[in-house]
Amino acid sequence: MTVAPRRTALDATHRALGATMTDFAGWDMPLRYGSERDEHLAVRTRAGLFDLSHMGEITLTGPQAGAALDFALVGNLSALAVGRARYTMICNAEGGILDDLIVYRLGEQEFMVVANASNAQTVLDALTERAAGFDTEVRDDRDDYALIAVQGPASPGILKSVTDADLDGLKYYAGLPGTVAGVPALIARTGYTGEDGFELFVAPADAEKLWQALTEAGAAAGLVPCGLSCRDTLRLEAGMPLYGHELTTATTPFDAGLGRVVKFDKQGDFVGREALQAAAARAETAPPRKLVGLVAAGRRVPRAGYQVVAGGEVVGEVTSGAPSPTLGKPIAIAYVDAAHATPGTEGVAVDIRGSHEAYEVVALPFYKRER
Repeated sequence: MTVAPRRTALDATHRALGATMTDFAGWDMPLRYGSERDEHLAVRTRAGLFDLSHMGEITLTGPQAGAALDFALVGNLSALAVGRARYTMICNAEGGILDDLIVYRLGEQEFMVVANASNAQTVLDALTERAAGFDTEVRDDRDDYALIAVQGPASPGILKSVTDADLDGLKYYAGLPGTVAGVPALIARTGYTGEDGFELFVAPADAEKLWQALTEAGAAAGLVPCGLSCRDTLRLEAGMPLYGHELTTATTPFDAGLGRVVKFDKQGDFVGREALQAAAARAETAPPRKLVGLVAAGRRVPRAGYQVVAGGEVVGEVTSGAPSPTLGKPIAIAYVDAAHATPGTEGVAVDIRGSHEAYEVVALPFYKRER
């Protein structure tokens, strides 16, 4: 039996705006409203408004909530200050990545874990199992939140016009409770676009009111509604990994060049420690493949799964690829053999339907905003 995709609290709004909808991780989500290139450039130069209500929120409360997360995840979450957030991962016993996460510390004994939509149930199940021996409660809060993001250089000014919260004092990867356009919200300075921006966690019943207020507040600044398509090209330019592409259960954080999120010096054991220590040693001595950026010499676009070749041999595989509106040429992220991973390496190409198209190896990210 086919299960109909879930709809967010903003579904009627998206349809009224003429959005092209798509099934994404079991949710009916806006792919684009018009031109995905125009939406992308609006975020780079002005501001974009996103519905991210498909993301999965899981709350841990209790005296040992931090200790439970230290055991369940690769990071040292008990050391996180109240009001701050941290990017981290949850791995299996073999060191493979189950999901990448953002964890917010909402209080001394309260943390919110935000998982990718496609992995939310997996993360919930794993956290529930791993927290069983700790004095903490794991709560599925996915139905209690809508998530709206305002991203782009104009986003601070737009948000300031509808909130009394101290946004100037809100650091990157931090969050504070506040009121936005009369709506209670957790205001987080986080995002997945490579730009300054905010993610607003609110009750689903308040989502339409907040979306309309932000739309009106951002009209003069050129804010536009944005879909998942431009969100993907924005994160690709910013070199941000996407689960199911750069990150899978077949890769460790060290394979993805993200070993810094693994904290071996925290107290106590954690799931995957032994396997991740071995992965760290391999990455230090003889990494089999590295994650790199590729920029096209021509116009043909690589896609995930395409082979990277050099000297007639397969030396890697593309994990994500798309035209870059900012660079004006196709780009890709790929795992390639260490011997061909140095920026500027010559003779590297991508096999695009039998034709070997030349690509330049570059360091990630492709784009970095001016601070």
